[in-house]
Amino acid sequence: MSLLRAGAPGGRARWERRNHAGRTVGMYAGPASAVAVAVGAARVHPGAGLAVLAAGACGAYDDVAGDHRRGFRAHLKALRDGEVTSGAVKLFGVSAAGLAAGALLKERPADRVLAGVVIAGTAHFVNLLDVRPGRAVGAVLTLGAPGLLRAGPACELTAAALGVAVAVLPDDLGERVMIGDTGAHALGAALGAAVVAGNRRAGLLAHAVAVVVAARHGDRVSAWARSW
Repeated sequence: MSLLRAGAPGGRARWERRNHAGRTVGMYAGPASAVAVAVGAARVHPGAGLAVLAAGACGAYDDVAGDHRRGFRAHLKALRDGEVTSGAVKLFGVSAAGLAAGALLKERPADRVLAGVVIAGTAHFVNLLDVRPGRAVGAVLTLGAPGLLRAGPACELTAAALGVAVAVLPDDLGERVMIGDTGAHALGAALGAAVVAGNRRAGLLAHAVAVVVAARHGDRVSAWARSW
């Protein structure tokens, strides 16, 4: 993050945004978080690293080229009208990455599909919470903490996500940086991969249902996060 702040490829203006309170904050934490958690996840399993990196890349595209529209319905409506929004690119890109990672993480076809839904859905869920400082990162820490009690890849993937979340939390809460779609999707994908690594079909199904319901009621989820 320090290197990005010092170099600011493309100029400092490209890396700055106004947050909800009108303060100018840097976007450096997003790419830095995505790369860090992708490297950590890849060390555990290449499929997890792929999902995290692809999710972060799709989020980065939306950060750079995105518009004000939020939620699946808005982007799908635009797509029906012939407009390919950055949100639609992100939706299909993250979904494809999740399915690809699921195919590498699980053996049976049904489990692979459920794994893809969990990874992509968790990435989207964390992004839905990124509406105020610390909400998305705090959710990653809260939801991921039980994963540290597991053994093997699930614990290691959780640790990769939580380590990055802990590192970025002070600057996020202090409104010096924001993780943006880049960081939120990458952290969410890592958390989803940890869930996939630690669960069999019943657990995958329960988590898949949860993230689909959250996506269906995305506006309410974001509104709830704003009210904390």
